[in-house]
Amino acid sequence: QVQLVESGGGLVQPGGSLRLACAVSGFIFRWYDLSWYRQAPGKERELVAGITSTGGATNYADFVKGRFTISRDNVKNTVYLQMNNLKPEDTAVYYCNAKRRDPPERVYWGQGTQVTVSS
Repeated sequence: QVQLVESGGGLVQPGGSLRLACAVSGFIFRWYDLSWYRQAPGKERELVAGITSTGGATNYADFVKGRFTISRDNVKNTVYLQMNNLKPEDTAVYYCNAKRRDPPERVYWGQGTQVTVSS
């Protein structure tokens, strides 16, 4: 059974930090590129950051560059998102996404974790 379980969300003041984690089970973790997406109320889901299956390359949305860092542990089958200098506009539900690198295509989503940035 495939499971992607996010954790680490919560309420934080502007300028604060949070570290999200997504623990994966049910598929071969190292075969998958991993990403974090977010969705704010009334907005479409958007890509925040991604990391390749080996961890050799990462990419970030412009609005988080220099503040967020994505990483993965292929032993613990976990992907992380370190979020620093959080802003109110970062408030959203954050989702973990796994996409198989080679065919056949497989895409999995977590259930999401709420991040609220407010004073």
